[in-house]
Amino acid sequence: MGKSNFGREWTQIYGIYGMDQWQTLVFLLCHAVLFSVLSVLFLLYFDVIFHFFQTFLSSPGAARFAAGFSGAFTAISAVCLFFSAANFFYSAGPLHYDMAQRMVGSVNDWSTVKLALDIGCGRGILLNTVARQLKKTGSSGRVVGLDRSKRTTLSTLRTAKIEGVGEYVTCREGDARSLPFVDNYFDAVVSAVFVHTVGKEYGHKTVEAAAERMRALGEMVRVLKPGGVGVVWDLLHVPEYVRRLQELKMEDIRVSERVTAFMVGSHIVSFRKPSQHVMGPGEVRLDWRF
Repeated sequence: MGKSNFGREWTQIYGIYGMDQWQTLVFLLCHAVLFSVLSVLFLLYFDVIFHFFQTFLSSPGAARFAAGFSGAFTAISAVCLFFSAANFFYSAGPLHYDMAQRMVGSVNDWSTVKLALDIGCGRGILLNTVARQLKKTGSSGRVVGLDRSKRTTLSTLRTAKIEGVGEYVTCREGDARSLPFVDNYFDAVVSAVFVHTVGKEYGHKTVEAAAERMRALGEMVRVLKPGGVGVVWDLLHVPEYVRRLQELKMEDIRVSERVTAFMVGSHIVSFRKPSQHVMGPGEVRLDWRF
């Protein structure tokens, strides 16, 4: 198997971190195989299918077109499903690892980071990347991984030990919409392909779900120290995040180029919390909590 863009073997990444949502990959592969078999059957039994369509289409040309179109559609569907499965497989491991390296690169000086937070740490790919960076710079800092599931946090701590960064990592169970930390606590806050899942119980395209995502983003800003850096890699809703960060008067907001991940577009958004907020005439004090 190949290597990630940062030189790590795919087998090593999957061996340590496994794969989230493997059921989705199995679903895509099963349907890809099914459509492949159907397309072969269309090819082998084209005349039979043609005569079948003739039973309710008066024109032989129309029946032949219908049979050919059905076979072509089935074959194209199989190709698309195989491509989707491959992209999902790649996104869950090597791409996630590569994007974690890029996210870490968005913070200029990790030697000054004493506390970092990974919201929605999941399997720990980004969490351990941050921990490795802290270790590499000789920092005495630590990174906290937050996840909704206690079972996930225990698994993540095991991967940190495997990666040799266990002493730099701690995990907590919690809700991204109400972070269990005081204001201005972390020097850096990161999150990878997580924020879009916040509020999913309301449906991804509802006003309520959007409000929950903005609430999570507001919490990220709240716990970030003045002058601290936030980095988010996420799917679909990045324009919403940029608008909200602008409303919160964040500085140095940057958006990466589009990267296809999990079959949709994704971007990295980085920003810096102002070192101080100067009150002007008639200006309303910002509420980081949303």
